[in-house]
Amino acid sequence: MKTPSRYIHLWLAGALGISAMASFSALAEAPKPTEVDYFIPPRSDGSTNPNPFLASGASVGKNVAIYYTAGTGPGSFSECGGSDPTLRYIDPTFFGGCDLPEGVSITEAQGLNALNRVAQNLEAQGLTLENVIFLRIYLAAPPGAAIADYAGWNRAYRKFFANVDLVTDEPIAAYEPIEFINATRPARTNLEVASLPVNGWLVELEAIAAYPK
Repeated sequence: MKTPSRYIHLWLAGALGISAMASFSALAEAPKPTEVDYFIPPRSDGSTNPNPFLASGASVGKNVAIYYTAGTGPGSFSECGGSDPTLRYIDPTFFGGCDLPEGVSITEAQGLNALNRVAQNLEAQGLTLENVIFLRIYLAAPPGAAIADYAGWNRAYRKFFANVDLVTDEPIAAYEPIEFINATRPARTNLEVASLPVNGWLVELEAIAAYPK
């Protein structure tokens, strides 16, 4: 996304005595704060999806700086799971297979999966996780648990956010292995919910990102 430069163009027009200002306005549109664009991901072959269920995100205002992702949960992997639907949302690329290492909870594994999908969504818009300014996290309790696994979620979060020392600018060893080195500490809200819209999901995320200048 390009920073609007209409006012620079107008100043140059006056300074240079150029009367054809229309040619400048054609180079960069003025912001349109009420215009909304929806991001509909293409199909795997690159073609347009003719009947999408929802948008993956929306930007509010043409040539302005905010992008909102849709609620994003973990992606499904058919090779994982079996009778427990929560295990279907383990991304085996994180662990070299479907079996979780000792000390890694199912909420943590789903959190890694969901955060990776948010990162992919942002990348399609020219953004990264460093540009996220707000997160809203919905957590459901794992089967048999009394409450949501906030600790597991926070371990996943530290693999993608808030894993750089703000004084030394070095990655924090306690959070290794880090998936995405990122000093950003977005504002965020965590909510426990009774259920999520996909059977087996324990994590669903929303992100708001700001384009850099």
